[in-house]
Amino acid sequence: RLALLKFKRSIQDDHGMLSSWGVGSDCCSWNGVRCDGITGSVVSLLLRGNYYPVDDYDADYQRGNYIPNGGDDLEEEYYLVGDKVNAYLAELRHLQHLDLSGNYFTGSQIPKFIGSFQQLRYLNLSNAMFSGIIPHHIGNLSNLKVLDLGSASYSLYGLTSNDIAWVSGLSSLEHLDLTIVDLSQANHVDMVFYMIPSLTYLKLSRCELSNVNLGLHLNSSKIPPNIKHLDLSFNSFEGQLPRFFKNMTSLTFLDLSDYNLSLAQDSVNQLNMIPSLSELHLSFCQIHNAHFSPTYFNFSAHSHIQYLDLSLNSIEGRIPSALMNITSLKVLDLLLNSVNSSIPVMPNLLKLDVTNNNFEHIELVGIWRQCHLKELRLSANYFGGEMMDPSSNTSECSHYALEVLESDHNELNGSIPESIGKLNNLRVLSLQSNQFTGSIPKALERLRSLKVLDLSNNGLTGSVPSFLGKLTELDLSQNKLSGSIPESLGRLTGLTHLRLQSNLLTGPIPVSVGQLNKLTKLDVSNNSLEGVVNKAHFANLSMLKLLDTSANHKLIFNISHEWVPPFQLKLLQLSSCKIVNGFPQWLQNQRKLEGLVLSNASLYGPLPTWLRNMPMLYALDLSHNKLAGSLINLPFNENTRLLLLQDNLLNGSIPRLVCRTTSLQILDVSNNQISGNIPDCLENLQNIEMLILSSNRLSGVLPSSFGNINSILRWLKLDDNNFSGEFPRDLGQLRNLEVLDLGNNKFSGIIPKWIGKRHSALKILRLHKNNFTGGIPHSLCNCSYLHILDIAHNNLIGSIPHCFGELSWMVEATGGGFWGIIGVLAFKKQWRQKLFMIAEVIMDKVFVAVAVRISKIKRAREAN
Repeated sequence: RLALLKFKRSIQDDHGMLSSWGVGSDCCSWNGVRCDGITGSVVSLLLRGNYYPVDDYDADYQRGNYIPNGGDDLEEEYYLVGDKVNAYLAELRHLQHLDLSGNYFTGSQIPKFIGSFQQLRYLNLSNAMFSGIIPHHIGNLSNLKVLDLGSASYSLYGLTSNDIAWVSGLSSLEHLDLTIVDLSQANHVDMVFYMIPSLTYLKLSRCELSNVNLGLHLNSSKIPPNIKHLDLSFNSFEGQLPRFFKNMTSLTFLDLSDYNLSLAQDSVNQLNMIPSLSELHLSFCQIHNAHFSPTYFNFSAHSHIQYLDLSLNSIEGRIPSALMNITSLKVLDLLLNSVNSSIPVMPNLLKLDVTNNNFEHIELVGIWRQCHLKELRLSANYFGGEMMDPSSNTSECSHYALEVLESDHNELNGSIPESIGKLNNLRVLSLQSNQFTGSIPKALERLRSLKVLDLSNNGLTGSVPSFLGKLTELDLSQNKLSGSIPESLGRLTGLTHLRLQSNLLTGPIPVSVGQLNKLTKLDVSNNSLEGVVNKAHFANLSMLKLLDTSANHKLIFNISHEWVPPFQLKLLQLSSCKIVNGFPQWLQNQRKLEGLVLSNASLYGPLPTWLRNMPMLYALDLSHNKLAGSLINLPFNENTRLLLLQDNLLNGSIPRLVCRTTSLQILDVSNNQISGNIPDCLENLQNIEMLILSSNRLSGVLPSSFGNINSILRWLKLDDNNFSGEFPRDLGQLRNLEVLDLGNNKFSGIIPKWIGKRHSALKILRLHKNNFTGGIPHSLCNCSYLHILDIAHNNLIGSIPHCFGELSWMVEATGGGFWGIIGVLAFKKQWRQKLFMIAEVIMDKVFVAVAVRISKIKRAREAN
């Protein structure tokens, strides 16, 4: 008990995984703890978290709002955070099961003391952000049956091994997963295959392995026949296949994805000698039609194969007849090939994926001929044309088994056919991102088993249907639906996702929505909804994680400050709605909030003091309101990535606390009344990419710490302030600048020559309304990407560089600032590329047909 409490004190538990620890004297009743019924010793410690290094949010740049990917990221989070696994656990000498997977151990090493758990049978440290060399002490665990050190995806941290001989001590091991462990420099990798006779499951995916790592055993016949599941995918194997495959008589699962089989020649025949193989993955293996010959892939020899993955290859034209002759085949994956001919009926096939092939018409897939298929995925073939009813010469099925139909991104047009109602076993119907028009067919009412309906991003008209059965997910967003949201939606008691955004809907949000107690995502943004939203709308929404009602300008939120919501949100967007009673005080109870967007929401008064203590908040947009007072209550912490407060009435100085936000990527406080100097601690902002302080009352010289900011800074806007001094020399270190705006200040001296040499990536340069003297540096001709140049209203003399006459595409920035056009972005790992892509689009679309102010420079020169 004492060891467990010491461990708890050494770990950060923001999600309450260990909240029961310390309650009562019996530790055997604590969460994740199991004890021996006789001795009372702790034998199991199962503390699996769900932290995975994947992107939580993507961005919808058309609306400038946060859109979580598919809702998967809305899962309730629970994981531990620590800088190491504390040695207190070593006191649990009788442990048989230890699971610390899915937690965040900050790149620490796997502790050596784990090798002292002599009774351990199960060890799972996967996806736990460990790094460094795997300790050889794990080889002492002779009773271990399961060892999982794998990762779901690449991250900043990673495990490696320089010698894997320690596996020889795991004499009882049955299951070994080393996914994404770097074994490129490891000795004795081949011992994994022949030194563990009990091994039945082996996963070495993405381990940087090559033929060299297998050594002489590439051609060995000594490999034990007991392995049933073998995954060698996405390594660097090439050439001849290892000969040991023919001796793996127990093998039922094999994944060789990303093995260049075009160089393997006749060694591929060995796959024909594995008698029990039922699942084979050959994705991205450079397979083409010629490989489907009896001397190469003799699939007729595989009488047991049920699952065949041939995705991301070069199969063209017809589906090879060799595949059609596999009578045992249940699942066929041909995603990302070039099949374009009619798909034959394969009576025993249950699942077929032909996503992203070259079919010219949907009839070639033969939806109405595939009687036995349960799942059909045919997205991204760009068929065009209509999704027709069964033709008169088609032999229709008396019964359709189809449960999943996905036909997204296919440019299908016309109406959704009424015959879709014949697929009465459908559970999932996705026809998103096509060009369907007309109303949603009433035939969908006959689909009594339908759980997921996605008709988003089409041109559908009419009203939201009220005959929606037992749906759990409904997405009708980005259409032209009109009328009101039906009250009947409140009867969909299993609904988890409701997305109706970007339509023409009017009227109020029905109070019945508040009865959807399983709802996690509610998005009705960008409509013309109106009326009052009050606490009754959320009465039973205890599972809600995302709420977005933004861009409904007549929608009024009238919720008292005393209200305690039943949910814990991750994302809240109420921009361009009207919030009465000032800043919503009920938000202070939302301890898991990551994104808060309340721009243009009629907010007023000072920032609440509790805002600085929001532990998970990394994106905050309070722009375009009437907020006043200082910035001191902003969440300046290491998690903060985006702060947008432009167009308010904020005053005071920029607090030095801003330099604590080491993850900050965008800061915009433009169009306020902020005064004083910029804090001289900017070197801490090593992730900053946009710094926008325009239209304030800031003054003084720019701090030298500008020169120590990481060079990823791309947008720097300091215009319309009272800065003084010469052109800041430290800006010369910011070599990736794309936007530099120092206009309307009191800068003086010359424009330095290095600005064109060190800032060749510049797209916007505005130095107007200062006191610059001297000539226009010819080095600006090096800025080949320059779109906007504004150096008017200075004291410049001399000639204009000849190259300016050639830059006919240069335009003037006339507007109050660029950031207001971009809007709000949400991001984690993928935001950077998209951010600057949208910036380029803005410059192309907004700043067009406006002449460069060269003429004004000429007039000023002539006047002198």
